[in-house]
Amino acid sequence: MTDATADEVETPKKSGKKGLILGMILALAGGVGGYFITASGLLPIGSGAEAKEEDSKSNEKPATALPDVSFVDLPPVIVSVNAGGSRHLKFHAQLEVNAGYAAEVEKMQPRIMDVLNSYLRAVELNDLEDSLALVRIRGHLLRRIGIVVGDGRVRDVLVTEFVLN
Repeated sequence: MTDATADEVETPKKSGKKGLILGMILALAGGVGGYFITASGLLPIGSGAEAKEEDSKSNEKPATALPDVSFVDLPPVIVSVNAGGSRHLKFHAQLEVNAGYAAEVEKMQPRIMDVLNSYLRAVELNDLEDSLALVRIRGHLLRRIGIVVGDGRVRDVLVTEFVLN
């Protein structure tokens, strides 16, 4: 029994101060390095980024003039939809018109409303529930209105209300 205790040599406990000191040095070096990188503007945050944004804004081209357009408001339309039940579509739109033709397009408003009503009454419920329905309807209406008032007068159909209930 005395041999077993003699072979066991007590190892001294390590205090771990070397690891703590090394960790402190690395943390201090990381903090100094991070401050230097941020202060010098190498990272796109902080005051250096704001100055760079202002410089890039001053180098931008000046804004171009807006096109000379007018808007012709069409009265709201409520149509029944072919659904077998009592479903209605409320549709309200404005026409974006080249400014010189605004009076001519307003004069043709009854014909435009006729085209609008005829088209919307022919639309099926399945067509309205599609996610691209509004884009497709705008395209069809623009083409039909262009036929009524003539090419080059109406630039776009802007849908302001589209409610199916």
